[in-house]
Amino acid sequence: MGRVDRIADVWGTRTPYGPGETWPTRVDTHLEEGLTPDDVDRWVQTASILHSNGDALDIAVKDDRIVGVRGRAGDRVNHGRLGPKDLFGWQANASPDRLTRPLVRKGGELVESSWDEAMDLVVGRTKELLEEQGPSAVAFYTTGQLFLEEYYTLGLIAHGGIGTNHVDGNTRLCTATAAAALKESFASDGQPGSYADIDHADVIALYGHNMAETQVVLWTRILDRLAGPNPPAIVCVDPRPTPVAQAATVHLAPRPGTNVALMNGLLHEILANDWVDHDYVEAHAVGFEELAGRVKDYPPERVAQVCDVPVSDLREAARLIGTADRLMSTVLQGFYQSHQATAAAVQVNNIHIVRGMLGRPGCGLLQMNGQPTAENTREAGADGDLAGFRNWSNDAHVKDLARVWNVDPMEIPHYSPPTHAMQMMRYVEEGSIRMMWVQATNPVVSMPELDRMRSILSQDRLFLVVQDIFLSETAQLADVVLPAATWGEKAGTFTNADRTVHLSEKAVDPPGEARPDLDIFIDFAHRLGLEDKDGAPLVKWSTPEEAFEAWKECSRGRPCDYSGMTYQKLRGASGIQWPCTDDAPDGTERLYADGKFFADPQYCESYGRDLITGAPLEPDEYKAMNPSGKAVIKFAEYLPPHELPSEDFPLQLITGRTVYHFHTRTKTGRAPQLQAAAPEVWVEVSPTDAELLGLAEGDLTEISTPRGSVRARARISGIREGVVFLPFHYGYWDVGGHGPDGEGRAANELTLTDWDPASKQPIFKTAACRVRKVEAGGGAPSPAPTTTASAPVSADVPPTRGEAGSDVDEDLAATGGAR
Repeated sequence: MGRVDRIADVWGTRTPYGPGETWPTRVDTHLEEGLTPDDVDRWVQTASILHSNGDALDIAVKDDRIVGVRGRAGDRVNHGRLGPKDLFGWQANASPDRLTRPLVRKGGELVESSWDEAMDLVVGRTKELLEEQGPSAVAFYTTGQLFLEEYYTLGLIAHGGIGTNHVDGNTRLCTATAAAALKESFASDGQPGSYADIDHADVIALYGHNMAETQVVLWTRILDRLAGPNPPAIVCVDPRPTPVAQAATVHLAPRPGTNVALMNGLLHEILANDWVDHDYVEAHAVGFEELAGRVKDYPPERVAQVCDVPVSDLREAARLIGTADRLMSTVLQGFYQSHQATAAAVQVNNIHIVRGMLGRPGCGLLQMNGQPTAENTREAGADGDLAGFRNWSNDAHVKDLARVWNVDPMEIPHYSPPTHAMQMMRYVEEGSIRMMWVQATNPVVSMPELDRMRSILSQDRLFLVVQDIFLSETAQLADVVLPAATWGEKAGTFTNADRTVHLSEKAVDPPGEARPDLDIFIDFAHRLGLEDKDGAPLVKWSTPEEAFEAWKECSRGRPCDYSGMTYQKLRGASGIQWPCTDDAPDGTERLYADGKFFADPQYCESYGRDLITGAPLEPDEYKAMNPSGKAVIKFAEYLPPHELPSEDFPLQLITGRTVYHFHTRTKTGRAPQLQAAAPEVWVEVSPTDAELLGLAEGDLTEISTPRGSVRARARISGIREGVVFLPFHYGYWDVGGHGPDGEGRAANELTLTDWDPASKQPIFKTAACRVRKVEAGGGAPSPAPTTTASAPVSADVPPTRGEAGSDVDEDLAATGGAR
């Protein structure tokens, strides 16, 4: 048993292994100070809700309180390991400022009320608006942190009951491009790869994906491969010197907004050197000829100039990717939240298609998620799409969903594309959406151009309902606040980025009168009187397990088929990957192993879009292009970003994450170890830019764009010249008020209202900015995580940061590995 400070040493001790071997087990545990595993009354199965990796863990319960966690040794995702947010984030559940009773606005103030009063207000306003205007008056803006059963119920209520097209979530900000890119290349959502591909790959390429901080345990798996025999080569595309970049064989740091040019350059080299599996392309893809003709315009010399990367590095990255025997690629926000997001992500798919790197061990493609249950929003229709990856442009799919729900097909909105989040906000701004129900998210901090967001959500004519566990910045603006239960206080399932489904059991009761989100939705549906076409209640279930059984029938026969799963089957050692059917009762590790895709014109989820304009293809256009349902290779030309540096704003701003926080810190900011590790916002600048600006480490700076200003302490890093970085987590709930009332620190005060034409995902990484020094010294920026695999800290050495009890037990007995 070893003790490791997992704030100072984020990834813990190494357990090296080689290609084709099983990743050794390492069980991480953290309990309240003074407790041992023998003191725990019971351990309750769940998985992480504070990142998208899906780490399986058990909740420790003593005296009906959550007192710690331990990793689940037999789980396929983490083999017992946990990251810092897993280990310490649970403490937020017991925060004394949890919402415990509903709140309603009276005389301009939020005051406590009964559930009956609060729900009567919500239902009454819904009925009024439906009678006055119809379904277009009502919108739902959800999250990436609820359970599958809750999303499915919400989608049924919104689409099948109320009939609104205005349904989306904050997953639009983090995972919309993942879904869009998969739909463009394979005509359906669904991650082709598996985390286990790390065990086999000889080259791993990470595109705009700081895995070391966003999926800590997954990066730990790569670190263990790097520490073992025959380690993989790493290709990193990121303008920052992240821990991934520092471990990379080749690090490409392009100018923000030039990802499409970079990808076209890599494809140019792959095709020019004939690193192409022509037999695979001929049998399983369409569009290769156009790609081959168009990437000729992107030779390395041109791309190096556009992206400002060395030609030699570009060629070496292309060689590694183009000659790999087993290539794994991951993509995240550095591409998704940048200019031409979908077009860039699709080019990563193109590499795997032209190289025939799909469906085999080590040939994984993961268009990653940013949140723990983002995959479920897409499957269940809580992002506006139709449940079960059905195609809203296919009348047969709408009719089939109507059969499942027992409603008239014309009651399900499919007359136009679903309304994406940014457009919903525009409709609120102009007054056509008059009620918005926000669940478990905080758009007043997470959306772009926050001054505009505050103005939109503060309108008197908007009836704003917020369902959350804390009084967030958004909840402070609400007309009704509904107190929700959270992870550990309710049951349900959720699915991670490689399609692994985990069951989360209830461990303790929620505080006060807080209710599970599922119960709130069902109560709303019943009070509203929603019925199916036979007059029976539209929502026919009352428990999470009953909702799951209903979802199984909705998913049956669709790409995301859960029909072979049960709660009982999910109880045990490991999560299960969908599709899970009678033919694949143990789940499916990789999609497309047989070269067959979900792309048949009669079956596919999407007919695709133009990558430049976002215009959807008509069904006949798609059928003519891809009658046999093959993978689709799509090219996109590079276009400059919409906001470029100028004399007044000479730098480029990118936003992002730190390993210690999640989303807007409503949970992690209430976990003492995590908050102590990164208590304040900072800004990263390059040494060259710091010298030009007269900045030293820790100086207070002001960062400005045409939309506002933020103050942050300077961190001098190896970020590329001309680029500055701000973490987006920091809002105002813990300092009082909103940005304009005090010193701004939320990065999205600065970001612009702009989005990708295909995925509709907002662009957070190409704003033009300037930086000036406000005062010298006076404080130090938040610490960066360690960037090497350090040795365990001895049990008698106190933690270097954090609080007492931040040491974590790592049981290495099962590994035979390093200590």
